[in-house]
Amino acid sequence: MKKQEIVGIFRKRLLESMQTRGLNQSALSRETGVDRSTLSQLLAEENLRMPRADTVASLARSLQVSTDWLLGLSQDSRFGAEILRQSFEVAPHEQSPADDNLKRWYEEAEGLKIRYVPVQLPDVVKTDQVLEYEYGEVAERPVSRAKEQARYHLNFSRGPDNDLEICMPLQNLLGFCRGEGLWRDLGREARAEQIDAMLETLEELYPSVRLYLYDSRSVTRCPTPFSARAGRRFTSGKCISRSPPPSMCASWCGTSTTWCATPRYTRMRPWIS
Repeated sequence: MKKQEIVGIFRKRLLESMQTRGLNQSALSRETGVDRSTLSQLLAEENLRMPRADTVASLARSLQVSTDWLLGLSQDSRFGAEILRQSFEVAPHEQSPADDNLKRWYEEAEGLKIRYVPVQLPDVVKTDQVLEYEYGEVAERPVSRAKEQARYHLNFSRGPDNDLEICMPLQNLLGFCRGEGLWRDLGREARAEQIDAMLETLEELYPSVRLYLYDSRSVTRCPTPFSARAGRRFTSGKCISRSPPPSMCASWCGTSTTWCATPRYTRMRPWIS
């Protein structure tokens, strides 16, 4: 902007701020310590002189606006800290899939691509028995609410315009199948039922919902699938495929491979001991 434009914007916004605060030139002069004659000159239509930096700072502080806004460098009159305080939100977290914040996030993301990294199993495929086992002792929300929220996520995934990518370590899935860690007290039949339900859900919702499995021993962070690559693929020393099947997407993350698991080519049930 030219100097004349900046001076004009400054004069206009200074008058606007004075009217908002209900201050006249005398009151503003007392608050800021700026001479009344200086204020009169700055507010004069014929004035083309830029104010000094300390004068602008004093005026902005007394009028509770930002210096950038007074000089026409910003369209928001609030201070930076105030903008951050009003725009930044830390949502409280509860150990439950029935999280209202997550539900709100799903609603806002409708029609967009979602990449989801579950802590254990994806909630969109969990059976009622697994939810009861996992959240039965969580005091914040009842299991019935957890089931309700899991059904909501499943129905959301069935939306025609939704695109959900789930990425999780292969070891988490193997640990569930074998009844390790968190799942050591969950019976074999319940785990088998969960795997069957998982396969059916992935088969039903593919390709709108895709599950990517990666080896957490060689990948330190969740890889992002981005392209199909042919070639020989190895997991735990065993060759999976000489080239990816049509509905199985392989992608690179450094030297690692991530597999998009679909029921047609990935059978998890035999892993249950």
